[in-house]
Amino acid sequence: MTAPTVRRRRLGSELRRLREGAKLTLDEVEAQSGLSASKVSRIESATRGAKPADVEQLMSTYQLEDPDIRAFLLTLAKDGGKRGWWQSYDLTPVYADLISLEHDASTFNTFEPMLIPGLLQTAGYARAVINALSMTATPAEIAPLVEVRMARQSVLTRPRPLKLRAIIHEAAISARAPGVGVMRDQMQRLLDVAEYPHVTIQVLPLDAELHPGAAGGFTVLGFGQAGLDVALLEQLDSSLYIEEPHDVSRYAEAFERLTASALPFDQSLSLIAAKKDALQ
Repeated sequence: MTAPTVRRRRLGSELRRLREGAKLTLDEVEAQSGLSASKVSRIESATRGAKPADVEQLMSTYQLEDPDIRAFLLTLAKDGGKRGWWQSYDLTPVYADLISLEHDASTFNTFEPMLIPGLLQTAGYARAVINALSMTATPAEIAPLVEVRMARQSVLTRPRPLKLRAIIHEAAISARAPGVGVMRDQMQRLLDVAEYPHVTIQVLPLDAELHPGAAGGFTVLGFGQAGLDVALLEQLDSSLYIEEPHDVSRYAEAFERLTASALPFDQSLSLIAAKKDALQ
């Protein structure tokens, strides 16, 4: 599986959702659009790419009029076969999918209970995290993964930057990382990035009341239109993408509740600065 697969899969799932919303069977779509039922089925299952002309025909068949959603689906069709910079690395399919989604997203809301989010990590901290989680990786294997993690952060400095909201549990900024100055540098990185107008960092304090994040960390990636967002749950050796709008909305609501439970922006930065100064 390669990174463009995530674009094809998202396109297929959205087209299937539109077809089901129009209450049409594959055979009925064939009769109305002229596209064979087997072709539409393969597009929906992401086993083949879709030509923009085919997507145009399907959107018309489903009477989709929203110009923003039409433009988004056409972009997925046009970009479905594009190779991203990350394709030159030997990455797992799930990780490549995440980078592809980050590249396409406009917003990135993430809650991390134990680690600094990847888009905010320093190289030293990233190296320590990758080493700790992999347990068996060699320095030669870790080096390119650190390089990828640093390259991912370009979404925060591109002309139309990703809007990032990060809620980080106090446990994550209190943890120790091996290496002289690694955590101090990481705290300074958080303070520096927090100055970007499109980045908001909050800390969830240790004494916060029970909250939805108690079940674990998650990320909600937004694409500018309701129904197109994706939630991501990451585990030690697996990840799960959630794409059904109703399910994604639950994670979006959980994030907003965590925002209310976390320290305000200024207090969060003050705590991070205090943690940094304590490391002197």
